[in-house]
Amino acid sequence: MESVAAPEENIAHSRCVNRVFGRVGRVLADRFHHAVKRTPTEVRRAVAYVLLNARKHFRQRRRRVPPVVLDGASSGLWFDGWKGRAPPLGWYADAGRAREVATPRTWLLSRGWRRIGLIDPAEVPGVSRDRPGHVGGTGAPALAV
Repeated sequence: MESVAAPEENIAHSRCVNRVFGRVGRVLADRFHHAVKRTPTEVRRAVAYVLLNARKHFRQRRRRVPPVVLDGASSGLWFDGWKGRAPPLGWYADAGRAREVATPRTWLLSRGWRRIGLIDPAEVPGVSRDRPGHVGGTGAPALAV
């Protein structure tokens, strides 16, 4: 397992980013949320969010159903838990790229979440399957449109 950058490297990175963008303050303060996932449902929701985050933001910005394509910035290229076929390659998705993710080592991440259901490439994280206007979802609260 690779180590996380030393605090002084994080500070240097933050200073560089702030200098380039002409800003001050913490750089990644609102980009990281640590929450231990303890149930198959929590893990499934987190996996769906990581893989389908671009679909969520597309829907929020454009107020319409996003296309079902693989987000090239996600680890979906190496994911084997899709319901049905994997989505077609989208922008920046390069099928020839080397594997960039580790194999899951815990029961919850490797098998446990699958008890709840495989990930449908058409899901939009945060859209409830119990609400009108359902586009797929993970059972999380629906997006107010």
